[in-house]
Amino acid sequence: MFEQIDISSLELNPFTTLQKDTFLITAASGDGAWNTMTAGWGFLGVMWAKPAFGIVVRDSRYTYSFLEQANGFTCSFFPPAYKKALQFCGTHSGRDTDKAAETGLVPVTLDGVGDQELITFDQANLVFCCSKASRTDIVPSDFIDSGIAKHYPKKDYHRLYIGYIDQILVKGE
Repeated sequence: MFEQIDISSLELNPFTTLQKDTFLITAASGDGAWNTMTAGWGFLGVMWAKPAFGIVVRDSRYTYSFLEQANGFTCSFFPPAYKKALQFCGTHSGRDTDKAAETGLVPVTLDGVGDQELITFDQANLVFCCSKASRTDIVPSDFIDSGIAKHYPKKDYHRLYIGYIDQILVKGE
């Protein structure tokens, strides 16, 4: 199953891992329901003196409503063999589709901080378990670089969630 590692032993290039490999953001509503979506934007760093993972989600995404209800979320990374599964999760909505059934991904429930329920997948090889620390709407009036607007032709701006990294899990042998 999964083994927890110390953040100081994490070896990862965020510039290739987040964008090139993509990952699944998953949030649970607390009543057993959850949803996942593929992401290729995000950041890792330190915020408010704690290790943090920043993700962005548009309000049109089904996962958004779960993130709004949840106290935390996971960011799960997979071996290259799961590229098609991640593509599926990024192009189909959980409103209409059981993504786990369609892709063969096996959901795994994890205990988060406090009583939060976190979901990842058995096939993941790296999982960031995060407690939600803040959320901020991204609005065009705050853009300094006018080129950012090209990412929003539908004016469907993201909400930025910053989560404290509570634990990092890797697939055990």
